[in-house]
Amino acid sequence: MKHITIRILLSALLVLILLPLTGCWSNKEIEDLGLIVGTSMDLEKQKESPEESAGQAGGPPQRDRITITNQFVTAETTGKGTKNGSSQQKAYNNVSETGDAILPTLRKMILRIDKRAFAEHSKVIVIGEDLARTLDLQKILDFYIREQEMRPSGLLLIAQNRASKTLESKKPMDIPAFRLVEMTHGHGRTTKILPPTTLTKIEGKLHSGASFLLQNIVSTKGEIKFTGAAVIEGRTRKLRGILNEKEMEGLTWITGKGKGGLVKSVDKKTGEPIIYEMLSMKSKIKPHVDGTNISFNIEIESEGRIAEHWVVSEKTIETDFLKRVEKAVEEEVEHLVENVLDKIQHEYKTDVAGFGNKLRIKHPHLWKTVKKDWDQTFSEVPIQYEVKITIKDYGTSVE
Repeated sequence: MKHITIRILLSALLVLILLPLTGCWSNKEIEDLGLIVGTSMDLEKQKESPEESAGQAGGPPQRDRITITNQFVTAETTGKGTKNGSSQQKAYNNVSETGDAILPTLRKMILRIDKRAFAEHSKVIVIGEDLARTLDLQKILDFYIREQEMRPSGLLLIAQNRASKTLESKKPMDIPAFRLVEMTHGHGRTTKILPPTTLTKIEGKLHSGASFLLQNIVSTKGEIKFTGAAVIEGRTRKLRGILNEKEMEGLTWITGKGKGGLVKSVDKKTGEPIIYEMLSMKSKIKPHVDGTNISFNIEIESEGRIAEHWVVSEKTIETDFLKRVEKAVEEEVEHLVENVLDKIQHEYKTDVAGFGNKLRIKHPHLWKTVKKDWDQTFSEVPIQYEVKITIKDYGTSVE
């Protein structure tokens, strides 16, 4: 009996040893795959002739169509390389199809590619401005949020004008989808770039009913650039407008979410530029309630250094000069905050800075009565702000 037990144990141990040697049961040969690394979606307005309109009277309304562009990387595109630096073979292949729903349009691509489309390595989804203004983002992204093959860490961007242009490059060996991801890494050194928004994060934002921001991107003459932010209205989940780079800076100061960045101010005494580098940033949004009257106060604090100044007549170490610089930077930040508040309150009427969330936390009972039409209420509430800048460093030079 003892020998039988030992044999059973040895057999079980042998099976356990052999299991890791069986390889990946669900493996897919790389040569047979078309790896989707990026996707863009653009609106195609439905055009009808008078005859078509007349013939379809009483029938279902014509739907706007969506052009989907998938950026593929295959063994062929990455294996070509550059021969003596003269090859013009691109490292990617863009395939586009048009339809009125996402999945059927993607399936049409099967007729045009000789590889099995594989989206587990997808890095980014770019939505064109016209599409984001016209259709609810919940509808546009429903398939991608549900699809198990999609990587939830994929980034979401809004393109000014045509989204498919952001997946093109003049450099043969450049893969635009990868470059877009790499560009988001710069948000830690500037207040002009939003922290990345992934598919995982967007689902919560879409269901919250609150307005929010997505990174805006533009492609001009083959060059891709992050420029400001897209304002998504919470009620409609559609694009409401675009904040430019300066307005994006102001919003970052309001939220206090900046990790690094510069403020360019001017010395009033000499008219020369002074560059302040922000090393830390804090912001407190404080709601105040008096009956049914709501107001907010923003307290912004930052410590930083003089990164550059052209005031050669002054010594950086002098206390009077430092105080003058701090005042100049405070005024510039106040100007940035004032401009973006005017934009989001009075033009877009959307709270994308988190004022409503602060009110919800501090006054939950009042929030229940105003949350349904909060964006409209937000557009009318008074907001005061104060900025405190402290210069802690001025580099290795005292001049």
